[in-house]
Amino acid sequence: MQLSRKFQKLFSIDAVESLWEHVCRWTHPVSSRRILATLDDAELARLRERYPHRPNARKINTYEDATYWIDINVERAQDLWLDRAPPLRILDLGCGAGYFLYVCRFFGHEGLGFDTDEEPLFRGTTELLNVRRVIARIEPRVPLPDLEEKFDLITAHRVCFHRISRDENGEWIEWTPADWKFFIEDIRARFLKSDGRLLLDFNPRSDGSPFFTDELHACFLSEGARIFRSKALLSADPTRRPRFKETR
Repeated sequence: MQLSRKFQKLFSIDAVESLWEHVCRWTHPVSSRRILATLDDAELARLRERYPHRPNARKINTYEDATYWIDINVERAQDLWLDRAPPLRILDLGCGAGYFLYVCRFFGHEGLGFDTDEEPLFRGTTELLNVRRVIARIEPRVPLPDLEEKFDLITAHRVCFHRISRDENGEWIEWTPADWKFFIEDIRARFLKSDGRLLLDFNPRSDGSPFFTDELHACFLSEGARIFRSKALLSADPTRRPRFKETR
């Protein structure tokens, strides 16, 4: 039974799409070492001394691993062809430690982070990486605070702001399709340039199933999204299907 599942996974659409992402990166390699070389290892070490591991925050503690996170965020940037694009203004929702925007700056882009200020490690890391950020929380059907500018690209990786609370069984209560439509319309109307894009990259569910249930899949398609694996890419214009390869 397990062998059968492995073969199904090997020849699934997800596997083919994952291979395509890897092929696109191979055709235009980027050296993560060059980016890592711009970081001050001594300052990173001192940062960990100031913010030691917290036993109840295993996932947050992993963000001290700059090598791992630079690699991950180089891949994220390459998947959006940011290593080949002209300078863009980027807003990263849930920017966390700021590694994605740091990588984007290496490719010549300017960025602004958006996150809560609940994790001292993230505060220290964004300061060390010189990543500007706005402190705020994303709530269902509440407009984002005015940032007084519009962006070429808005991103959100490992999205979790749609999780409201847990029910009595421990399952997440999440945004409804109506909540997502409000959020997308707010982003389009107030934060995206006319040719801008919004990328939402979701975690799989705890049981391993994809984020996009049939209902959510239909919701995002109705908003003009291009859905690719765990990602939904949307244009400022809901009638236009965006492309990941946008080098202008």
